[in-house]
Amino acid sequence: MRILLVEDSERLAGSIRAGLRRLGHAVDVVHDGPRGLSYARNNPYELLVLDILLPGMTGLEILRQLRADGADTPVLLLTAKDTVEDRVDGLRAGADDYLVKPFAFEELAARVEALGRRAGGRATPRLEVSDLVIETAGRRVLRGERELDLSRREYALLEFLASRCGETVSRIEIEDHLYDEQTLPMSNVVASTICALRDKLEADGEPRLIHTRRGLGYVMQEPDA
Repeated sequence: MRILLVEDSERLAGSIRAGLRRLGHAVDVVHDGPRGLSYARNNPYELLVLDILLPGMTGLEILRQLRADGADTPVLLLTAKDTVEDRVDGLRAGADDYLVKPFAFEELAARVEALGRRAGGRATPRLEVSDLVIETAGRRVLRGERELDLSRREYALLEFLASRCGETVSRIEIEDHLYDEQTLPMSNVVASTICALRDKLEADGEPRLIHTRRGLGYVMQEPDA
């Protein structure tokens, strides 16, 4: 997923960003409310992680303005305020989840994954396309009985295409999903990653799952579709 993290503590933001990037997510970080709102309005994020107490504009104010704009991007609020009233205020403003500081990174990661599944319309941490199985919680990929050894970028792209199975996904959409503003992809990186995935998916002569739609992008589909 491409995630926006708005957190005024540079140390905490750096730690969260590093952890989420290790899990294959693209993460943009800003440290104040007005820039957070601007980034959220002008980029195709799949999840927003907002601290509540921010310079210039609170996370709740960002959230209320985005919801007033009609944006339905999932939002996870981070805060040191843990009263029932605080949680109710956040949820009523349109938040999808609420995490109280201090927290373990593993819990944050689990909540991020759960919100990603919810946004994608998936009830369980598992994607299946033909004999391909992606266990998203453990980031384990099986083609039949064979387990695939994928790089972080290969896994992220495979999961993205599988979550959009049957849909043609453009190169621009893939880049927006896989890369944050600090990582500028080379012009052929998507095509190269697709080739690497095909080699691993078809290593034992299995039918092709990822197809090129020339001039449009790529589509994952069942072999007989």
